[in-house]
Amino acid sequence: MRIRTAGVVAVLGLALAASGCGDNSKDEPAAKESPKAASGKLVIWADDKRTAALKPFAEQFGKDNGVTVEVQAVSKDLQTNFVTASQQGSGPDVVVGAHDWIGNLVQNGAIDPVQLAAEQKSSFNETAIKAVTFNGQLYGVPYATENVALIRNTALAPEAPKTIEDLVATGKKLKAEKKASEILCLQSGQNGDAYHVYPLYTSGGGYLFGTTANGDYDPKDLGVGKPESIAAFQKIAKLGEKGDGALKRSITGENSIATFTGKKCAFLVSGPWAIADAKKANIAYDISPVPGFAGGKEAQPFVGVQAFYVAAKGKNKALAQEFVTNYVTKPELAVALYQAEPRPPALTAAFEQVKGTDPDLAKFQEAGKNGQVLPAIPAMAAIWDPFGKAEAAVIGGADPAKTITAAGKTIAGQIK
Repeated sequence: MRIRTAGVVAVLGLALAASGCGDNSKDEPAAKESPKAASGKLVIWADDKRTAALKPFAEQFGKDNGVTVEVQAVSKDLQTNFVTASQQGSGPDVVVGAHDWIGNLVQNGAIDPVQLAAEQKSSFNETAIKAVTFNGQLYGVPYATENVALIRNTALAPEAPKTIEDLVATGKKLKAEKKASEILCLQSGQNGDAYHVYPLYTSGGGYLFGTTANGDYDPKDLGVGKPESIAAFQKIAKLGEKGDGALKRSITGENSIATFTGKKCAFLVSGPWAIADAKKANIAYDISPVPGFAGGKEAQPFVGVQAFYVAAKGKNKALAQEFVTNYVTKPELAVALYQAEPRPPALTAAFEQVKGTDPDLAKFQEAGKNGQVLPAIPAMAAIWDPFGKAEAAVIGGADPAKTITAAGKTIAGQIK
């Protein structure tokens, strides 16, 4: 999520050579330019898990179109490496990544708009389409949505807390009874974590960016540092180390899930990616929305989307458009990607297909139904580090007003 300095691309090439030209006269819409007319090779970059899921579909696409497809796993800093490779002319034709990359990728001229017919757009979750739309244009084909929720150990906490205060009371009771060592597992660490604390920030009345008349995020209306954000952080401070002790810097991205699966806390704020570990640990769990502050606003998590993008400087753009618009839109591929990492499919048909065997999907979707689409504007890159460090400082006991006001000035300076 944060934009980091470029690392070394660890590429696992899966050369999927095609054998002969298949019949391309199926029901899919035809591309404006026949993909077979291209130079015969499509390169896709994805992370490790999605690489394995994509392989059979890429192979089929290769057979249908008489081309070679290489799915390459980029294990680290995929976004940064893609931008760098794009500028050097050595990037892929298609890249798979988060929707909040879009502003940065468009700003760097790294991706092209995607051509989906109206009927194709209507087959996706409406929020997912909104997330991949930037400056009025569709820049990606979504395949999964994600948001955090409250995952609780039902053996320790049978009932879902209605407010964060209810959660704290239950957590304190479990600690006093020596049934848990932590009230809440919400990752912060020494540098904070804006993504995971955001539901509490919104419940406290804070916001990141205002919106324009057409609903787009407005970087000129920065909420960090304004009175609403100060009020939110004053509430967060009361949950911190000098208050209730529910939020602690010792809970990190590396240990939050493990602390929960180790039965050391009854409550975990996390996403679908935590469920496999909970199941492996044989934790009896349930999923509900992250509760807000008593008398406060609704706690709204960020809603993120994973998507396929067409590289603007790829060597096979017609082939890439064909793959993204007519193969990524197949329910079979969406289900395979779900099986590789269980996040709710953005394609409605795929979601309906898998929800019967996975009741968690509907619960995560319910927890995120009133969430806020994670801003994809370039100004969002200026938020993560100052906001996170302000959060960690406040959790540790720093003055909320001074800390968040300073963070707001830092962010505003970076946006200018």
